[in-house]
Amino acid sequence: MKKLYFAGSITGGRADAALYQQIMHYAASLGWTILTEHISSTELSDKGEDYTVQYIYERDMSWIDEADVIIAELTTPSLGVGYEVAKAETLGKPILRLFRPSSGRRLSAMVSGMPGIIIAEYDDVPGMQAHVAAFLKMHV
Repeated sequence: MKKLYFAGSITGGRADAALYQQIMHYAASLGWTILTEHISSTELSDKGEDYTVQYIYERDMSWIDEADVIIAELTTPSLGVGYEVAKAETLGKPILRLFRPSSGRRLSAMVSGMPGIIIAEYDDVPGMQAHVAAFLKMHV
């Protein structure tokens, strides 16, 4: 079974946690194993997880290495998600970048300008699902 690393904001803000859950459930329904299911937990606050920073870093870097693909929802700005995307890029991982322009936010030029990253702008769940399905189908 193919493995997916989902990246979404934790300490940068949890306003999109329910959306993260929808993205991950949809990817799982397409047969993908989600390595980072905890990101969608509504129990997880912007205070982060109750682990040491060293543990979180090592675990997440291991998961990125193990993943076949990366999906990053970038609407809520997050230094950690930016770092994860950059790390995945250096490893040559396929990356889908999701962003909602209707949020009124702008993406960092460092993330949006990265070569080889699929840019997927959407404004609703069906739009997000279409991008996720197309991306995952390319990497089965």
